[in-house]
Amino acid sequence: MHTEGTHEEGTHGEGTHFEETDTLLFIGDSITDAGRDRTDSASLGSGYVNEIARTLHERTNGGPGPVVINRGVNGNRVYDLEARWTTDVIAHRPTVVTVKIGINDTWRRYDSGLASPVDEFEACLDGLLADTARELSARLVVITPFLLPVTAEQEGWFEDLTPRTDAVLRAAKANGARLVRADLAMRQARERYEAAELARDGVHPSPVGHRIIADAWLAAVTPVPRG
Repeated sequence: MHTEGTHEEGTHGEGTHFEETDTLLFIGDSITDAGRDRTDSASLGSGYVNEIARTLHERTNGGPGPVVINRGVNGNRVYDLEARWTTDVIAHRPTVVTVKIGINDTWRRYDSGLASPVDEFEACLDGLLADTARELSARLVVITPFLLPVTAEQEGWFEDLTPRTDAVLRAAKANGARLVRADLAMRQARERYEAAELARDGVHPSPVGHRIIADAWLAAVTPVPRG
C-alpha cells in the first residue's frame, strides 16, 4: 500500500475573476498538451486546458473572455520546461501561469533508468515559479501530478512519485501559488470509476479524467459564478 502526500490541501487567497485582458498560459507534459496542433498557436488540444477555456467562455455570456494558451509538450520533464521557459512562457507575458509537471520525471526512472532526483526537481520547479513571479508579476497555479495504477508495476512508482508530489507542494507554497490537487481529485473519482476509465494507462486521462482536472482547476482558481 502506498502513502499519499501528507501536506494539507489548500489554496492561497480568494478566487480569481478573469477579464478579457488576462492571458492564461498552461505549460506541462502530454497531459497538458493533449494532442494540440503545434502548427496552430491557438490550438488547445482536447484535454483539460480546452475544457477550462470552454467553461470560462461560457461564463462570459457571449464575451470573448480571457486569452488561453497551451504550451504543453509530450514527454516533458521539469528540465525540459526550464529549457523552453523563456520562449514558451515569459515571451507571452501571461497574467496567470499554470504548471503541471512531474509524472514523466517519475516514469522515466522506471522505463528508461533516467533519474530526476527529487531535490533537483524541486529546485528547478521552485526556480521557474520564482523567476516567473519576479519577471511577470503573474499569478501562479500548480497542478499536482497523479497516478492511477493499472498494473502491479505502477504501484511501485509511488516510491518516487509521493516525495515528488510533496516537492511540488512545497515549491507551490514557497511561491504563493494556488494549488490544484489533481492527485486528490483523481483518487476521489476512483470511488465512481475504475482506474482505466479515468486514465487507460494510469497516466494519460480519458475525457472524463480531463474534465475532473478541469473542474478541480476551476474550483481552486475561479470563483463560483453568481446566478
